[in-house]
Amino acid sequence: MPEQNQSQRPKKAVSAPPLPEPLAVPVADSHTHLDMQEGGVEEALAKAASVGVTTVVQVGCDVDGSHWAARTAAAYDAVWAAVALHPNEAPRLVHGEPGGGGPRQGAREAGGRAALDAALEEIDALAALPQVRGVGETGLDYFRTGPEGLEAQQYSFRRHIDMAKRHGKALVIHDREAHADVLRILDEEGAPGTVVFHCYSGDADMTKVCADKGYFMSFAGNVTYKSNQSLRDAVAVAPAELLLVETDAPFLTPVPHRGRPNAPYLIPVTLRAMAAVRGAAEDELAAAVAHNTARAFGY
Repeated sequence: MPEQNQSQRPKKAVSAPPLPEPLAVPVADSHTHLDMQEGGVEEALAKAASVGVTTVVQVGCDVDGSHWAARTAAAYDAVWAAVALHPNEAPRLVHGEPGGGGPRQGAREAGGRAALDAALEEIDALAALPQVRGVGETGLDYFRTGPEGLEAQQYSFRRHIDMAKRHGKALVIHDREAHADVLRILDEEGAPGTVVFHCYSGDADMTKVCADKGYFMSFAGNVTYKSNQSLRDAVAVAPAELLLVETDAPFLTPVPHRGRPNAPYLIPVTLRAMAAVRGAAEDELAAAVAHNTARAFGY
């Protein structure tokens, strides 16, 4: 999920984009937020399946959203869950909402740290569930959080890394303007067996680092935006065996539908753009992505 928090939803568009041409080889949407999208879960899954998107990874961003993800994955075979506190959620729990009144700073932070620990314990319990395939989205976001929130973010990230390792689940990373610290903390803590960089935002040089470490890189609709040549450069050099595709819906709708609501059924648009960048056959890339998603989130 980009800089919006879970309570900030995109403005409702006049109409949803049309269904794209179906993929011949089924794939998964490796990162979506069905709870933030218009319509119900069954409708979203049916539309996705009609174009060859047969599995979605529903990602939680806070305690309530993670519970929702786990419940939804238990109810639908086509939904896998990932649970976590979004990086921006940690400083909110510790410091409270900006501009609020209340007790003195030190007392508020002490109580907030207890609130963060309690929330992390709840996420830890959810991460043990069989329908939960990933711990995330966690990581670091230096775009929306100032220096006062970095300690809470980094503490939360380290706790999530530990959860992923103990439960044997994929670690799903949100990394915004924090590449060096994300990679450093992964090295310091020891990365889990499976790491997925959601909505990959690194350049070609970082892609080579991730490839050397065996980290999966999941690309979203922003790879189609004219200004994001660095993402296309990353797609071009990433090993095929480490590529995933996602919507991050309802955000990051791919061109030519940018500005309208995103949903899992638009995965074919992004996958075709990735195939064009790589000079790869659509079916070949789809088969690789499907296999990679099963490796990353399967058992």
